[in-house]
Amino acid sequence: MGASNTGSDPASDGNRNGSDGPVPVPLTLTQLVDDARALIRSGHRTILGITGAPGAGKSTLAEALATELGSDAALVGMDGFHLSGTELARLGRLARKGACDTFDAAGYVNLLHRLQARTDAVVYAPVFNRGLEESIGSAVPVPARIPLIITEGNYLLAEGPEWGQVRGLLDACWYIEPGEDVRETRLVDRHLHFGRSLTEALDRTHGSDGRNAEVVGATRGRATRIIRVAELRTQESR
Repeated sequence: MGASNTGSDPASDGNRNGSDGPVPVPLTLTQLVDDARALIRSGHRTILGITGAPGAGKSTLAEALATELGSDAALVGMDGFHLSGTELARLGRLARKGACDTFDAAGYVNLLHRLQARTDAVVYAPVFNRGLEESIGSAVPVPARIPLIITEGNYLLAEGPEWGQVRGLLDACWYIEPGEDVRETRLVDRHLHFGRSLTEALDRTHGSDGRNAEVVGATRGRATRIIRVAELRTQESR
């Protein structure tokens, strides 16, 4: 079931601040693993979303949770639904790659529906290759027996005809907020790691990434909880 299954996140209680919505909570990776494990229910499939601005550490946390939970969890990223560079060029959106309208949002929603339904023996999901800057289809097999799906991406809480359907398909959604200095440093390091010059890295971090971060930040109030994880330190955090 989706987000209508209230109370499915064992850590959601006490993470609210009246009309202001969720408030940041400092947590360790061990605590988050325990909270994710608590979402697993025998005979049911649960979908946990992890979101936050570019460089927040979404993929790093999602990968760590999936590794710790082993055969009980599968990781499916929203980034696998990036439109190809050729299609973005045709649409005149290549310079804005990473913005809401540079993804196949409907495709992502359809995948979540299939994962939630759990009627297929195996569902294959795409993955985004940062070295190629392209998505690779049918790269992640998700067998029906896996009880917990972890999905991460920028726009899990976004509104709109297509993106707005995502939140209702998630049983819980955690928003990562590491602090702006940390987040921007991670972004610069990531761009350098993938071959951009320092000037290009800074331009990207404060340009398109910055604009996307503002869009994502406006969605934080729809999260189950807002978290800060001290252990997440990697130049490729995203």
